[in-house]
Amino acid sequence: MAEKRGLGRGLSALIGDPIAPEGDASAERAAPLAHDRDVPIESVHPNPDQPRRDFDRGELEDLANSIRSRGILQPLLVRAAGDAGQYQIVAGERRWRAAQLAQLHEVPVIVRDYNDEEVLEIAIIENVQRADLNPVEEAAGYRQLIERFGHTQEQLAKALSKSRSHIANQIRLLALPEPVLDMLRRGELSAGHARAIITAPDPVRLAREIVKRGLSVRQAEKLARPAAAPKPGAAAKRPEKSADTVALEGDLSASLGMKVSIDHDGPGGRVTIRYSSLDDLDRLCQSLSQVERLAR
Repeated sequence: MAEKRGLGRGLSALIGDPIAPEGDASAERAAPLAHDRDVPIESVHPNPDQPRRDFDRGELEDLANSIRSRGILQPLLVRAAGDAGQYQIVAGERRWRAAQLAQLHEVPVIVRDYNDEEVLEIAIIENVQRADLNPVEEAAGYRQLIERFGHTQEQLAKALSKSRSHIANQIRLLALPEPVLDMLRRGELSAGHARAIITAPDPVRLAREIVKRGLSVRQAEKLARPAAAPKPGAAAKRPEKSADTVALEGDLSASLGMKVSIDHDGPGGRVTIRYSSLDDLDRLCQSLSQVERLAR
């Protein structure tokens, strides 16, 4: 296994080669960067844990046209995988997809020995630095680093040059229903719009109305306030939650990727966790089981 590298040393430090993140202007230099070897394109496979899921067809066609005329200027970063002569992409899946469209038979690669944590970190750093992930992909990448490798939000914030609140707010988006997440993936809603409705009783209805009316984030916030207010004749409004309680709700929501509500009732109270799918429920049960084992 490769020597453990510290989280957050950056893409160039992890790679150890002068490779710019895909799409960087330095990748457009006239001469191709040095690479280890050329390998058959069918011997290269994408990483199933790659946080980026959506690839714009038009952008891929543009890149394919460039590859047809100039070749691949920036090698793919790969690691050996499975049978001899097979490789998994660490960085450069977009180039690999475009090379297929350009009908290339071989692609240039740099082969490195990375463990799973390093592969995921490089994928997230590369894409986040390029602002190339949609909000859902970005949040899922953060959650993977937290759940699979035990990194804290503070560590991620420092590693990726993001604020801790940004990390927490992105992960909170995963508590939204799937129809709203689909709107985020398609770019119909921004992360700001989604945060405005995350605590609303019916975020799907509000999201559709925001898209239909083309509302700004500020308008979406105003729209969400009446939805969260009690209806006439409803039970008396509970005391406003303290800043500490709201912050704790946010931290728990970010850690679990689900909406968490804390309500105090005298000396006690209750914690409500809202899941949107059976997969979420299964993940919650696994998290609680891990806590129970650690407490023994």
